[in-house]
Amino acid sequence: GLAFWTNEITSCGTNQQCIDAKRINVSAAYFLSLEFQQTGYLVERMYKSAYGDATGNSTFPSAHALPVPIVRFNELLSDTQRIGSGVVVGQTGWETVLENNKQAFAAEFVQRSRFTTIFPTSMTPVQFVNQSFANAGVTPSSTDLAAAIAEFGSATNASDVGARARTLRRVAENSTLNTQEFNRAFVLMQFFGYLRRDPNSGPDADYTGYDFWLTKLNQFNGNFVNAEMVKAFITSSEYRQRFGP
Repeated sequence: GLAFWTNEITSCGTNQQCIDAKRINVSAAYFLSLEFQQTGYLVERMYKSAYGDATGNSTFPSAHALPVPIVRFNELLSDTQRIGSGVVVGQTGWETVLENNKQAFAAEFVQRSRFTTIFPTSMTPVQFVNQSFANAGVTPSSTDLAAAIAEFGSATNASDVGARARTLRRVAENSTLNTQEFNRAFVLMQFFGYLRRDPNSGPDADYTGYDFWLTKLNQFNGNFVNAEMVKAFITSSEYRQRFGP
């Protein structure tokens, strides 16, 4: 993998325009990869399905509040490592390892005190499912709604850990949520991946930078090349200073 991606850049020789373009594409490929979509991006959507959005402040183009992803850098880093543990895409049996990791992580996630405070076991299955979809910002189809509720079988409360875990995953893996959250997560991962921090930490006191890039990415319909988003992060002084003066 390393040799392949390194060659993508070195194959440009001394053509600086080619090098710049390849660096952007190689960098973005990690976020777009099957592995990250099934690990880090899933974690981001699980946090949203469980806890909804956080509220941030921005001054772009004028002062206002805006909904922002609730997961924080350290949380996503730790939980992504858990889901991705031992997973080597393309290696025999990797899908099984990944699925087992997802199941184990989801079961642990729904037993955290933060989660059980918001989703007490006394909730009915319908209440549990409705709250999850509401947090995710998704109006489910009748089929998706019924399938999520059915995870609890004939139970009258939401105390079954396995059912809670499966239901949360159903919501987090909903195709509508996957589409709706994609650009928000893409921008978030620029801060997490390149700058190794939250969007409102370090030199940023609020979410103005995040808001700027999300707005621009949306304006270009998700085209990160035309929006020059990835390019801006990998050429930023903050990113480069991580590796030396």
